[in-house]
Amino acid sequence: MALCGRIRSGICLVNKLTHLTSDSISAQRSTLPRSLIAPFTSLDSRNYATASGKKDEKVKVPLALFGGSGNYASALYIAAVKANALEKVESEVLDFVEAIKKSPKFLQFTKDLSVPKDIRVKAIEEISKEAKFSDITKNFLVIVAENGRLRNLDTIVKKFSEVTMAHKGEVKAIVTTVIPLPPQEEKQLRETLQEIIGAGKKVHIEQKIDPSILGGLVVEFNQKVLDVSIKTRASQMERFLREPINIGDI
Repeated sequence: MALCGRIRSGICLVNKLTHLTSDSISAQRSTLPRSLIAPFTSLDSRNYATASGKKDEKVKVPLALFGGSGNYASALYIAAVKANALEKVESEVLDFVEAIKKSPKFLQFTKDLSVPKDIRVKAIEEISKEAKFSDITKNFLVIVAENGRLRNLDTIVKKFSEVTMAHKGEVKAIVTTVIPLPPQEEKQLRETLQEIIGAGKKVHIEQKIDPSILGGLVVEFNQKVLDVSIKTRASQMERFLREPINIGDI
């Protein structure tokens, strides 16, 4: 994809920009306070959203999010909706996070708390320029960098994706199995979950592989957990066998 290529090019430029000696980085350790989150009003005042059509429109976040990362994700959603650019912003931040994961050097850069604020911001500005990010995405990433939250970006973007899915009427179901589900079984599971969730919403299945559950599956959706794994069944059986026997009940 062209966008992914531009992001990778931007990260390469930043790798050169941040190729400083360990001594110089250590000598400039950041002393900025790590505030929890910039208020939504301050985000808007920094041109977080640039569209004029919906600038003053009240936007309701379709999913309740909590914590600092949830606040960032909610603020980004509000700004993107006001600018009528939700799909574009989602694509840009998802591609950016994936590009970071493929660059060990830049990944370490985002997690290094000793990197001074001006270098963090400069790096994001260079990448945004190279990748031709929208103003909303660029401003969002700059604020995240300024506040020392680049290390939390993956979590923020995951929460943002949850909000955008809710906006589109989609429900994510995380299915954990020992091996990937065959297409037919995945189809049957999707149909079953669709019946549970009801009409008007679309089920989106995300598969996770975890050999430790031994067999069966674990399904998480709508803050509910359905655990029919062999590991859980074995634990339940073990607890049952360990319970003392009441002779009077025999």
